[in-house]
Amino acid sequence: VQLQASGGGLVQAGGSLRLSCAASGTIFSISSMGWYRQAPGKQRELVAAVTGGGSTNIADSVKGRFTISRDNAKKTVYPQMNSLKPEDSAVYLCNARLSTGGYPPTFSPYWGQGTLVTVSS
Repeated sequence: VQLQASGGGLVQAGGSLRLSCAASGTIFSISSMGWYRQAPGKQRELVAAVTGGGSTNIADSVKGRFTISRDNAKKTVYPQMNSLKPEDSAVYLCNARLSTGGYPPTFSPYWGQGTLVTVSS
């Protein structure tokens, strides 16, 4: 199983970025996909996640600025980050909770490589 992340970069405060994360490999079912972030010296925190049914979980710190959508057919999740602030600067990591088979299916977390987001003031 691989999670391929893309879309990070440098943006000015107030700007926007759209990340993407695509899951590939032997995947039986995905219960949720999302993004976490980790800034230097800080704990990893959930940014946004979405279930297969479309339910979303958005961190309070980004609510109203970030949204997340998911294409189940492509096994891809797209967080849209608007009105970015310098404090949003971090390494963003894609996460998926998925099953690779078996009955009953067991779900485990998988992580993609990080993508750096830098917001300049």
